[in-house]
Amino acid sequence: MIKVCLADNYPAVHFGIKSYFKDHSDIGIVANVGNFSMVKDVLYSREIDVLILDLDLDGLSSLYELKAIIKHYPKTKIIVFSSYSEQIYAPNAIKAGVAGYVHKTAKIETLGIAIMKVHQGQTILNDSIKRNLALIAKQNKSERLYRKLSNREIEVLRYLSNGKKNNEISSILGLNEKTISTYKLRLLTKLNVTNLVDLVNKARTLEIV
Repeated sequence: MIKVCLADNYPAVHFGIKSYFKDHSDIGIVANVGNFSMVKDVLYSREIDVLILDLDLDGLSSLYELKAIIKHYPKTKIIVFSSYSEQIYAPNAIKAGVAGYVHKTAKIETLGIAIMKVHQGQTILNDSIKRNLALIAKQNKSERLYRKLSNREIEVLRYLSNGKKNNEISSILGLNEKTISTYKLRLLTKLNVTNLVDLVNKARTLEIV
């Protein structure tokens, strides 16, 4: 039996996934948590094979926190199960060490297949994301910077789009305010806009937020 922990903010998601896998012969939902601190408690106290986690989970401020989980619990495979754009977020999640990315519009049976495959050591991405990763790998550094936002830049952009100020973002991400200002300037340059309103609108157009 593959032991699964589901980490999501919404009770309806917990209910739906638990109900679907209730009688599954190979997959068991053995833990349900509603915030990131509870994820750490579960992983510390019991053996979890696959962690299904939403990027919007309460208490999860950065993909870098997932890197720490992967480092401390290497036997636990992580699947991101999120409504955020797969095109934008999946490549950075995979680079952080996540084993799979399943969009919340997918059928639950797709999630079940992903659980089985990551438990066997495979990485789960759709074909278009795989092609994008292959193209990015062939680009030189300057091209990558122009075409692709970093983990931190995407995180800062998300918080800016949610109305957070520089000092609030610096507190959430554990970075100084000057660093946040630098990321903001990079975002303006990369997305070819000159002010915060246009930056947020561009981010929404690109489905970054």
